[in-house]
Amino acid sequence: MIAILADSTCDIPENLVAHYDIRIVPQYIIWGDEQFLDRVELSPQSFYERLASDSQKPTSSQATAADFLAAINQAAEDGAGEAVILTVSSAMSGTYQMAKSAAEKAQIPVSVIDSKGPTMTLGWQVLAAARARDEGASMAEIIQRVAKVRESLVQVVAMETLEYLAYGGRIGDAAKWVGTMLKVKPVVMINHETGRVEPAGLARTHKAMLRMLEKKFFDAVGPGKRLHIAVLHGNALDEAERLAEHIRVKHNPAELLINITGPVLGINTGPGALALCGYAEW
Repeated sequence: MIAILADSTCDIPENLVAHYDIRIVPQYIIWGDEQFLDRVELSPQSFYERLASDSQKPTSSQATAADFLAAINQAAEDGAGEAVILTVSSAMSGTYQMAKSAAEKAQIPVSVIDSKGPTMTLGWQVLAAARARDEGASMAEIIQRVAKVRESLVQVVAMETLEYLAYGGRIGDAAKWVGTMLKVKPVVMINHETGRVEPAGLARTHKAMLRMLEKKFFDAVGPGKRLHIAVLHGNALDEAERLAEHIRVKHNPAELLINITGPVLGINTGPGALALCGYAEW
């Protein structure tokens, strides 16, 4: 049996986490003197509500090597003969290195994959790994399947303000915007080769931001026989559902998911953010 592990930034809907027996290793949210396990002790909804009202901003801290090792050991106790860990981009976090350190001490063979992105960039790769495993794939075949998905992935994020992107410190090449046009609505993309955030455009209105989000995503994802798309939101479910229905009617994707973006990324994107993440399968 091959165990599939991921850190909690993957933002995979809970029903799919349970269905594929994906083992989630929580990151940490630090809010003043308080510390919370991501999505365990602090729900995304509670996080966004507090973020909008609390003058003190939170920070995040990566899962430790000990956290990953404990998860690996539990998987081994449950019968796993080997494991694969997928993590948020190493260009955004030290999580990948923590997982690598744990893998070196594990009692079973462990492969560690840098997803080169956050949220469902990671999530789609985790799902690809789990689905390949359930089809009977070997570890080498799982890694190959994940790499193929990663090469096809597109993630575009649209935010109501630059404030959180600047504060969170995960701004990457979009740093050039800070201090110049704070009242605009930024749209960024994830470079899945470097794992960094790249600027995609600036919008003056919410409507223009939504148009830019959709255009940037579908221009980049290109044509394919089967589209796998996730609509992610910063506690803006109604708007995410409207966007998902629009995409369903216009593009008829093979798989369409909606989920709230977790606290770790939410620190950087803020309330009301929307994102599209997915790929075209040939």
